[in-house]
Amino acid sequence: MGKKLDHETQKLDEQRVQSVLDLLKKQAPLTPKQVKFCSNACVERFLRTKGYSVKRAAKHLRTCLSWRHSLGIENLTADEFSAELAEGLAYVAGHDDESRPVIIFRMKQDYQKFHSQKLFIRLLVFTLEVAIQTMAKNVEEFVLLFDGSFFRSASTFLNMLLGALKIIADYYPKQLHKAFVIDPPSLFSYLWKGVRPFVELSPLIAMVSSIDFEESLQFHDLMSYPRATSMRFDSSAAKLGSCSSSRFAFTVSHHFDSLKPWYLSMTDMSGSKVGPGLLGPSISPLNARSFSFASPMARASHNNDSIVKKGFFPSTPMPQKTQKLDPSMICHPRTPKPSFLQSPALFFRKGSQLNQVEKLRESFVPFLKLYRRPYDEMLYRSKMRPPLGGLISIVSPQFKGKHMSISQRF
Repeated sequence: MGKKLDHETQKLDEQRVQSVLDLLKKQAPLTPKQVKFCSNACVERFLRTKGYSVKRAAKHLRTCLSWRHSLGIENLTADEFSAELAEGLAYVAGHDDESRPVIIFRMKQDYQKFHSQKLFIRLLVFTLEVAIQTMAKNVEEFVLLFDGSFFRSASTFLNMLLGALKIIADYYPKQLHKAFVIDPPSLFSYLWKGVRPFVELSPLIAMVSSIDFEESLQFHDLMSYPRATSMRFDSSAAKLGSCSSSRFAFTVSHHFDSLKPWYLSMTDMSGSKVGPGLLGPSISPLNARSFSFASPMARASHNNDSIVKKGFFPSTPMPQKTQKLDPSMICHPRTPKPSFLQSPALFFRKGSQLNQVEKLRESFVPFLKLYRRPYDEMLYRSKMRPPLGGLISIVSPQFKGKHMSISQRF
């Protein structure tokens, strides 16, 4: 029974695809390249986008064909974007575990100042076409990684992102698997909250931070933190025992403590004196600091040590005990019971939001190695098939090897 239903569903889908193609041919004849583009899988994606409506899918597909013709996608080559390919602004980094191509956009904020919007669209479409060429037969989706670390303005980055998502939603429907916005500008999250309800592909977009995936720092390795190392006590350069200084004497303890690596002695070990003569007062921790902040004992004369005694400074007498307290009369504070109304935020907190950060981390982990992989222009160009590869793809591998062998002679 299940096989019969599957066969009927497949037959119905084929009829819908053929109906869409018939409507397209009635409106205007299709060129050989347009016929190749309008494959069964392509028409099925447009049908799913329009709720399997034949008329709406045919209209959408005709609009897409007109847009591709006006943009001249059939004439796109890598020679047009030689500067962009050299810098690695947009490229296919590789494939994930499901053989989906992963596209990385590392656009810079100054790129749109010196280049037109049409050139950016052509670069975007060229990169998407290269990714589609590298797809396997059973793969129809790709993954996008938008690196926003080169942008200082959140609005500029948002305009670039919205323009790219609009083109993908209109002319590459049902082909975006997931999109990650990595390290956007600081105010981007606030702007994205206001625009997100109006973006068609917003459920497929997630924001992540590359700092969350950095390796844990080794804090015991002080050589990697020169500032912390300079502020700590250098035990290798110090000598155990007493040491004299021009200000005061200190002794290094044999048992190092993280909080007190050394302690001050209370005697003067130096020969230098401060005062009008050699008989002046000696430097020690008692008189090394200002007397305005010193204790009353430090303000007293050091010659009259007999005056300063334990009971010299009167203290407030403690009240005498008049009665004994009964332990049963003491009221201890009661521990409040846990209440459901402890925090009003519990009413608005959803269970799916608790693990949202962890889910984003887990979904981005498979693409982390591709994001951190260094860009290789020749490796990216090797994935381009004619005519997208340009003149370099036309050169035969035998000629390349012979040229390399000649260059090695010099």
